[in-house]
Amino acid sequence: MTRVFGATVNRGKTHFAVRSPKASALWLCLFDGGDEQRIAMRREGDNWLAELPGDLSGARYGYRAEGAWAPERGLWFDPAKLLVDPCALELDRRFSQDLRLGQFGEDTAAVVPRAIVPGRMPVVRRRKPQFERGGLIYELNVRGFTKLHPDVPEAQRGTVAALAHPAIITHLAKLRVSAVELMPITAWIDERHLPPLGLRNAWGYNPVVPMALDPGLCPGGVSELRDTVAALHKAGIGVILDLVFNHTGESDLHGGVLSLRGLDNAAYAHAADGSLINDTGCGNTLDFANPAVRDLTLASLRHFVRHCGVDGFRFDLATIMARGPGFDPAAPIFAELAADPDLADRVMIAEPWDIGPGGYQLGNFPPNWLEWNDRFRDDVRRFWRGDGGIGALATRIAGSSDQFGTDCRSVNFLAAHDGFTLADTVSYAERQNHANGEGNRDGHGENHSWNNGVEGASSDPTVSAHRQADLRALLSTLFASTGTIMLTAGDEFGRSQGGNNNAYAQDNPVGWVDWTKRDSALEEFVAKLARSRQRRIIATMRFPEPGEWHGPDGGELSHSDWENPQTDGFIYQANTPSRKWKLAVSRKNRAAGWR
Repeated sequence: MTRVFGATVNRGKTHFAVRSPKASALWLCLFDGGDEQRIAMRREGDNWLAELPGDLSGARYGYRAEGAWAPERGLWFDPAKLLVDPCALELDRRFSQDLRLGQFGEDTAAVVPRAIVPGRMPVVRRRKPQFERGGLIYELNVRGFTKLHPDVPEAQRGTVAALAHPAIITHLAKLRVSAVELMPITAWIDERHLPPLGLRNAWGYNPVVPMALDPGLCPGGVSELRDTVAALHKAGIGVILDLVFNHTGESDLHGGVLSLRGLDNAAYAHAADGSLINDTGCGNTLDFANPAVRDLTLASLRHFVRHCGVDGFRFDLATIMARGPGFDPAAPIFAELAADPDLADRVMIAEPWDIGPGGYQLGNFPPNWLEWNDRFRDDVRRFWRGDGGIGALATRIAGSSDQFGTDCRSVNFLAAHDGFTLADTVSYAERQNHANGEGNRDGHGENHSWNNGVEGASSDPTVSAHRQADLRALLSTLFASTGTIMLTAGDEFGRSQGGNNNAYAQDNPVGWVDWTKRDSALEEFVAKLARSRQRRIIATMRFPEPGEWHGPDGGELSHSDWENPQTDGFIYQANTPSRKWKLAVSRKNRAAGWR
């Protein structure tokens, strides 16, 4: 029988199970206010178990592990450290940085969240994912998206529940959103350098345990997420969770002992000399060659499908999931996902790169996966900036067959949470990340952006007109493209971050969507594009062929025209059995689209 880890209530008893192969002893710690009760757990192979009488739903708990403290040998056992259950579903508080987390012998019960024993967890009725290829994914930061929304009750702003508010759903429906993609909503910890700067992580890409919802974003726990998913489904909108399985917030050797590090440090990938492999740039890398890591990942995904009803997942730095240590397109995780009855039909989206050797793997994920296509972003931006050719642009609009073949798995996007907003792309030539406290050295240095003659905000009507034309050209190209498309929240009405292209630490108006500064004309333009795209949704899955390519004037295009960055654009005449399609792109007219 497969072991059920975490805390579960069954037949009048509460069971606890946790993996810790190298611990010499392990205690379950129950909390009643400030009082702690320690209960010795019994060993069963690599696992530790405890069974207590009664239904302890709602009780707070954690673990303490005994063993050797030898970080140089990958052993971090310290019974002074309260450890969060890797399979926790809800926590009683958010994580916070504290020097005691990494110091041997310093008790951390006062600063580490306690897991909450879950009550009865209803299973959501199984349904097909509320999403299909070719649709529009709307990427949003839960807190930043709703924090300033005037129609959402103030107490609800910044939470998962706010996404179910009628004002939010009306906006999403207006844009014909197929699915919202929620940036991480599982509990995370600030990077160590942020608190001294008076900053905190606003994006959530630094989780500690993979299933526990962040109490700040989802104070109602699993039921809040489940109810919000149901409300979005009722409106015909799917829900995709952006999850981080590539590393945890325990970071490098100077990081804290919070969960896996104090229970099973072998979950992290290590080099032959015992040092941590850092293919993520975040201090550690989860080892997907380790079956226990894959089991924890699969259990997490099943939980969100079974108990919350989510439609799919986007995986941050997804190359990590197929490393062992090199990238393997036939890695075990892919077969395990495909064979799982709860997960096989879910939407799977890869961010197909990490920073390790051979980390860029665009086009190399399984046929049923979608992939973020940064080449679409870069080639489209370069074309409209004026230094990219029509050959690259046509390849991207037609579905990036150079990467995916004829079966288009591309997620086309112009901007994402990581980088300039779309409005800033045409307003800033250089990043403006001084507020992040890293000397403007963080974030992407090359953004293929341009400022139309003035860096930043401008009241010059000529500059504003050029920027508006650029935004419409970029958005028209996105909505005319073959593949699934993604729009980041606020780009439909000109949201700016003041040139900050790495606003992960800006949990403030810089990173929040300001609904009072909406460009209503641009928003209506995007809504019109969305309606037009929805009418030809089937054609967005595969580029309409056969057809003929011509110049904007209807003449033939030579080989040099395709390569020349000064070529104005093209016309593609598709002659399909059902209808004749015409795709026209003109740099001079700042226009792109099907007709």
